[in-house]
Amino acid sequence: MLVELANYTNAMEAAMVKGLLEAGGIDAVLFDHGMNIADSSGWLVPVRVMVLDEDLDAARALLPVN
Repeated sequence: MLVELANYTNAMEAAMVKGLLEAGGIDAVLFDHGMNIADSSGWLVPVRVMVLDEDLDAARALLPVN
């Protein structure tokens, strides 16, 4: 089952996180990416980074700390 790892108002940031995860061997999918770009409404429709539930802890470990 897919679960939400994080969400971003900036579609480019979400895409970079997806690339980081995939470089670390974790498959990721972006939900609502097209909606975010279509209207430039990231604050309204954030891009969700989704991973498999069994990969959630490993994915969190790869995320940069803000």
